[in-house]
Amino acid sequence: MRTALVYHEEMTAARLLWEDPECEIERPERLTAALERLQQGGLEQRCLQLAAREASEAELGLVHSPEYVSLLRGTQALSTEELQALSGQYDAVYFHPSTFHCARLAAGAALQLVDAVLTGSAHNGLALVRPPGHHSQRAAANGFCVFNNVAIAAKHAQQKHGLQRILIVDWDVHHGQGIQYIFEDDPSVLYFSWHRYEHGCFWPYLRESDADAVGLGQGRGFTVNLPWNQVGMGNADYMAAFLHVLLPVAFEFDPQLVLISAGFDSAIGDPEGQMQATPECFAHLTQLLQVLAGGRVCAVLEGGYHLESLSQSVCMVVKALLGDPAPPLSGSMVPQHSALESIQSVRAAQAPHWTSLQQQGPAPLLDPRTCSPEGRRPPVLPGGPEFKAAEAQTSAVLRSLLDQPHLYPTPPVRTAAALTAQDAALVLPPDVLRQEGSAPQEETQAWARLHEALAEDTAFIALGKVLHLLNGILDGQVSGGIATTPAAAATLEVAIRRGLSHRAQRRNLWLNIRGKEAAALSTFHVSVPLPGTTGGFLSCILALVLPLAYGFQPDLVLVALGPAHGLQDPQAALLAALLRGPAGGRILVLVEQESTSQLAGVLARVLHGEAPPSLGPFSVASPEDLQALIRLRGQLEAQWKMLQVAAPS
Repeated sequence: MRTALVYHEEMTAARLLWEDPECEIERPERLTAALERLQQGGLEQRCLQLAAREASEAELGLVHSPEYVSLLRGTQALSTEELQALSGQYDAVYFHPSTFHCARLAAGAALQLVDAVLTGSAHNGLALVRPPGHHSQRAAANGFCVFNNVAIAAKHAQQKHGLQRILIVDWDVHHGQGIQYIFEDDPSVLYFSWHRYEHGCFWPYLRESDADAVGLGQGRGFTVNLPWNQVGMGNADYMAAFLHVLLPVAFEFDPQLVLISAGFDSAIGDPEGQMQATPECFAHLTQLLQVLAGGRVCAVLEGGYHLESLSQSVCMVVKALLGDPAPPLSGSMVPQHSALESIQSVRAAQAPHWTSLQQQGPAPLLDPRTCSPEGRRPPVLPGGPEFKAAEAQTSAVLRSLLDQPHLYPTPPVRTAAALTAQDAALVLPPDVLRQEGSAPQEETQAWARLHEALAEDTAFIALGKVLHLLNGILDGQVSGGIATTPAAAATLEVAIRRGLSHRAQRRNLWLNIRGKEAAALSTFHVSVPLPGTTGGFLSCILALVLPLAYGFQPDLVLVALGPAHGLQDPQAALLAALLRGPAGGRILVLVEQESTSQLAGVLARVLHGEAPPSLGPFSVASPEDLQALIRLRGQLEAQWKMLQVAAPS
């Protein structure tokens, strides 16, 4: 896997030349702090480093008017007084003699990243840029944004590379109205934005930022707005938004490329957003997006004004792009009532346009609320009381996050495979460790007594290898792995018991997806029959399995695939890829020998961080599968709050 990092130090040249408390937070140190943290963590060195180029004026013209580009070109020769006067004609914008050059580099970096990914030079990547872009419109700068970097990159991907379906995910805390306006009537671009809204009381104070703004004409349903109406949204709220809104729609849309408007003012500590999502959450969000579009994910920096929070979050995204396991999410995984109201509103607005949202039951419409002009919140100014309070509140939290690598150190081995002699010829990715060792004879004999099937020679030898691999995972030497065995069910029971006996493991998740009927036999024992369609399978995973897994916060995930597991290879691969997240990458997949060797190879690759193969065309779930899923969710929601898709009345 190759992850591109696109940057140019000359993007730090533009800076504020006069006093403007609203604009001074957009400063060059945003880039230098993030780059320094990438260097300190050894992440820059692991990436394919590309120097950003300037976008041509023709490329800028994919989105912006010639008159606007000409106006920006002219800023290079203006005096400070003239720059200040021109800046005052726009909302929250400042110009500098270097702005035109910096903005062309920012747009060019996004283009360079897309070209690298779509030509195969890189698998994914991050463009570390300023000025940001998602507020910029065809003929207007707005909200620190000069050229709309992500929109230009999307147009370029369409015209140069012939792409027909592009997903843009905007997790900046402000609504990217510029991107929305550019693509709101275009069904080839699906734009998803969550943003602080507060019923219209938060900048940019637009009615079209609400959930019922779904696009225009042929583009209806291809604009998905998820407005946050309270501050303080955290990890559980962000994950719920992805699982219950974005991912169902994204799988149905089936993008060929994912572009991320990666703003980190939605992270903890940022005075603009005042949200509580921790940096590792952005690693999980990135990892979830990597199962789409064959892993072709291009992230482009937008906002983010708390330097420590910004730099940590950038590092988490890069680690995820590199294939490293995401650290476990911290905090209670219970979405807030206001977040559930927002999720309910957007699902209700989008359900007429997306079968995947119709499948999970009706979402009643909520009465919209609007903000009066006098209720609008002014921007948080650096040095002001709100800014200082936000910094004081989060400084201790961010310091503790710096220690998290010591709590969850990256294991020396990312992925290992314990194969039987029958599978010795299986071709593994170069960096996957082919484990040759075995647990001590006495340990293997003690565990083998649990099942007669494990006493047979080949099963006994395989058990020794599985125990050796599992011990490596439990002791932090290996992140995750795959093992083949002639007795998957019996070996799974041993693995469960061995995991629970380990000093540091208290919560193990194992799945029975091949149950005879849908049943919540207890709060911790759920049986699910395998749905027979793509839509049914995705609903089962996104609306049931993953919410349960993230809500449970396991220390270890165990998956057993017997010869009659019923999953197609792409389904099994997607399941394994998605289950890397909940336990911080600590996952062991057991594959029955009678399953195809091709499956074992695919699973090894996805556990190592590669994208799973496509599921193929979306097909609607059967009424029986849908009813079973809705019934199960109703039985379990009281205990597992991540299953909720609407606010309790």
